[in-house]
Amino acid sequence: MPPASAKPAEAASDTAQARGRGRPRAFDRETALARATHLFWRKGYEATSISDLTEAMGIGSPSLYAAFGSKEALYVEALRHYAETYEARVWAGFRAAPTAREAVAAYLLDSAAALTGSCGDALQDDVPRGCMVTLASVCPGTHPDLGQRLLSERAVALQRLDERLARAVAEGELPEVADRRGLARFVQSVQNGMSLQARDGAARAELEAAARIALLAWDALAAAR
Repeated sequence: MPPASAKPAEAASDTAQARGRGRPRAFDRETALARATHLFWRKGYEATSISDLTEAMGIGSPSLYAAFGSKEALYVEALRHYAETYEARVWAGFRAAPTAREAVAAYLLDSAAALTGSCGDALQDDVPRGCMVTLASVCPGTHPDLGQRLLSERAVALQRLDERLARAVAEGELPEVADRRGLARFVQSVQNGMSLQARDGAARAELEAAARIALLAWDALAAAR
């Protein structure tokens, strides 16, 4: 409290400064979310602490809780941000391909680029390696809802593959006796393995070579009529 002899203007100035010190600093929510996404992507949910997040996001913990509610809620938003920002790098070619084989080839070859942090021919050093969803894990006993959400997110890829292969059978690209579900599982397993190997440092060219070898299985199945 200012002394009684303080001038009114000085007292008002002191009060304004005190209020300014207590006011939370404004921040760009989307930028903070992008930074949190990269941190969760690199470290995983369990290993990422609130202090890790506030440091990476450049905000205090009160601002984090005010903006996102909780660490778990922030992680859910990070998964959404990841899908909206990076999904097209893996799936755009798949969706645009005229045949199922070309769709699967695009899915695997585009994954080789995306999983190693490449966009076109450029390497993006700030983008973590691997797939955030594929490599994610949480303790189901501690976070059952989050664990179920991750299972559902991973099931999306299998569903997309299975639906595209069903179309390939209907259009005669694959024989009716083809194990469509097994082939979808195989393609997803290859892509998931590529994600882990990318995290461990495999180069894009190495993953592209693995993708092309996997496509030989498609050719063998398509030939079995």
